[in-house]
Amino acid sequence: MGRGRWLLLTLLVVAVFVNYADRSNLAIAAPLLLKELSLSSLQMGALLSAFSITYALLQLTGFAGWLADRFPVGIVFAAGFLIWSGATAITGLVSGITMLFAMRLLLGAGESLAYPCISKILASDFPQEQRGLANSLLDAGMKLGPALGTLLGGLLMSRFGWRVFFLATGLGGLLWLIPWYFGMPRTPGVKRGEPTPGPTVWHILEQPSAWGSFGALFCANYFWFFLLTWLPTYLVRDRGYSMDRMATVGSMAYFAIAAATVVAGWLSDRWIARGMSPTRARKGTVITGLTLSTAILPVAVVNDAGVSLGLLMAACLAFGIFCSNHWAITQTLAGPLAAGRWTSIQNGVGNIGGIVAPWFTGWVVERTDSFVPAFVAAAVIVLAGAALYAFAIGKVEQVNWSPHA
Repeated sequence: MGRGRWLLLTLLVVAVFVNYADRSNLAIAAPLLLKELSLSSLQMGALLSAFSITYALLQLTGFAGWLADRFPVGIVFAAGFLIWSGATAITGLVSGITMLFAMRLLLGAGESLAYPCISKILASDFPQEQRGLANSLLDAGMKLGPALGTLLGGLLMSRFGWRVFFLATGLGGLLWLIPWYFGMPRTPGVKRGEPTPGPTVWHILEQPSAWGSFGALFCANYFWFFLLTWLPTYLVRDRGYSMDRMATVGSMAYFAIAAATVVAGWLSDRWIARGMSPTRARKGTVITGLTLSTAILPVAVVNDAGVSLGLLMAACLAFGIFCSNHWAITQTLAGPLAAGRWTSIQNGVGNIGGIVAPWFTGWVVERTDSFVPAFVAAAVIVLAGAALYAFAIGKVEQVNWSPHA
């Protein structure tokens, strides 16, 4: 990569780091909020799901992708960043479940713009043989956000309470807008009155591979949001960890995903550069990662804490292997003309998993007083995702959009 691409990629990685740190804050604070606000597990599940309602809705409708495709992508991304950072900061000032719910909805609305914009930038400005590493570094940023957020957030919240952390991360994140102004892509938007170039949402929905990618991401995101929203509470409640111990172990899990995604992304790019087809390199990586992620199933069953921790880390490493290439597949299939809208719809469907996983887990724990069924569900669903990538998505090559260009 040239110097300009590295600068742009660095800014994007920092942005997704902040993005995922902000969306995971509530999960880290959940053990404290359950006591302070006297919430039930079902109520906490609803709060944890609120983010994904607006996040999924604005992407399912294609609205977030339409904004990324129609207007200057750098400006659209900056606007989303401003909204979600502001919502994070305000969360530290509110009290009561209603206002918390409202701020999580606003957070989801702002963050819904992020990945359509990122996918548009990568499909337009990064060649095929660089997208594996680029996407894996971005995904590492996504996992490092919760990792450091869990580590630092758990330590700070145990000493100063949860409000200070929300204020610090929300206001501190706004500093990113300064270097972004100077380093963002200057891609012009579409002039008023002109149609948005490329295929419409309906044309994208006609592609069988699109539906395969939508369903597969739903399954993968169910697994991810299960970890992101309920792992801290599980470690404190069922394993008896203190907040400090939870922060350490929880961050280790996210660090494991980040490390695996960078290595797998780098390897897949090297395989393609040496002549391997994108289909074999990309699909083989994501299928292997999702299949091995089923190691999550016995985590809540085994009595030995060391074995349970080892299985958790193994499942997270496997999930990191998957994370390195799934967006590279989408960006290749869609191409620059459709990357924003395809990504928007896929991320919208995928993040329905972000609604279902927190709510269903809360409901299961409330009904059974056990996390075991929740871990079983996560393993079964992630295996279904591997099957969709294997059988519902064909060759990893750009769809011919020429009739709709």
